[in-house]
Amino acid sequence: RQDLPPPDVLFDPVAHQAHLMAKDASLFAYGLRLGDDSLILGQRLSEWCGHAPTIEVDLSLANIALDLIGQATHFLGLAGEAEGKDRDADALAFTRDALDFTNCLLAEQPNGDFAHTIARQLLFSTFQHLQFEALTASKHERIAAIAAKAVKETAYHATLARDWTARLGDGTEESRARMIAGLEWMWRFVDELFDMDALEEKMLKKGVGVDLAALRAPWDARIDAALEAGKLERPAPHRGVRGGRSGRHSEHLGHLLSDMQFLQRAYPGATW
Repeated sequence: RQDLPPPDVLFDPVAHQAHLMAKDASLFAYGLRLGDDSLILGQRLSEWCGHAPTIEVDLSLANIALDLIGQATHFLGLAGEAEGKDRDADALAFTRDALDFTNCLLAEQPNGDFAHTIARQLLFSTFQHLQFEALTASKHERIAAIAAKAVKETAYHATLARDWTARLGDGTEESRARMIAGLEWMWRFVDELFDMDALEEKMLKKGVGVDLAALRAPWDARIDAALEAGKLERPAPHRGVRGGRSGRHSEHLGHLLSDMQFLQRAYPGATW
């Protein structure tokens, strides 16, 4: 098996344990990354509940939020098992500080108006659908199984975002202007989605992760098609903003977590 350590490590109990811990550490970090993306965007979308433009949209965004929270539960549960410190998905969601989250910056951006939310959803869900499609071939069976279910959900998320992008872009002058503004704001956070840092490279080499850089071309093609349907132009290139993967977040994440984690922080260990 390719994942077995070299003989000098395999037959040295101390070195072997260190090897196992290192392996689990990478899986822990990878599970957090996948889970945090879904968790934070799911929390953001839940803020629309009861406030969306129509009942139909309210239900659509709430259902997407539920899908994302479900994905987060699976990925964070996997991360907790890999960590081996008796922290389950709830503990990882509700007791970590902002600096410990590794979600992309795009996911934590405020909802803004409805067009801003749709712009964020279009860019992220198109990426996540491609990511989960690739992860269905992961050598890690749990990750492949989670991705196989999630890819069906994200296909719907991306379709809904594309449909609304077309309706807003090719609608009234007001809706078009708001859609353009939303895309302009969110575009600066796109490059981070495709970065291959040390963790991504390690998981790719092990056959667990995917080549995110290779997803950029199909992502560009799908986004260009969505923009064309809405008679919208691609935003001008922005200087990419990064930091979320290493815990350097915008001020928006702290405000989001203060709401999301309030009950657990106020009543530690509470269950219901």
